[in-house]
Amino acid sequence: MTQRTETVRRVGSGDFRDAMARFAAGVVVVTTVGDEGVPRGFTASSFCSVSLNPPLVLVCLADSADSFAAFASCGRFAVSVLSPEHRPLAERFATKGADKFASDGLSRTPGGLPAVAGALAELDCEVHARHPAGDHVILIGRVSGTRLSEGAGSPMVYYERAFRYLA
Repeated sequence: MTQRTETVRRVGSGDFRDAMARFAAGVVVVTTVGDEGVPRGFTASSFCSVSLNPPLVLVCLADSADSFAAFASCGRFAVSVLSPEHRPLAERFATKGADKFASDGLSRTPGGLPAVAGALAELDCEVHARHPAGDHVILIGRVSGTRLSEGAGSPMVYYERAFRYLA
């Protein structure tokens, strides 16, 4: 068997971002209420299930995010799974410095957390763990409640640095 030798070069942040842009991911809005009672939130595509028993999910949040301090100390958060009709909200919650809770399109979970009205699914989560990871924190939530929209819907996806939908 012939051994193959390859030159390995260091991966720069631009190369890494370009590679990850080729991975299609679902889009969610994650919300909480900060210590001062002010709602906080962000758009994420780094979201996935971790465990069925107990039911755990994870979401990644940049240390530089406007809402970082609120999520670094909160005990609960909500996740809203978005459809293409939620694009304006996804863009607003992804914009640094935007007043994310100024307009319509939002509702409250049974536990009183802000959420996206008409989301494909809502998950109520209790913080299970936080793990620093480079310039992000991995927030793991234990799912304490779920709500599904009526009927099936199409998910919004993020691919090649743009919000898209499945045909």
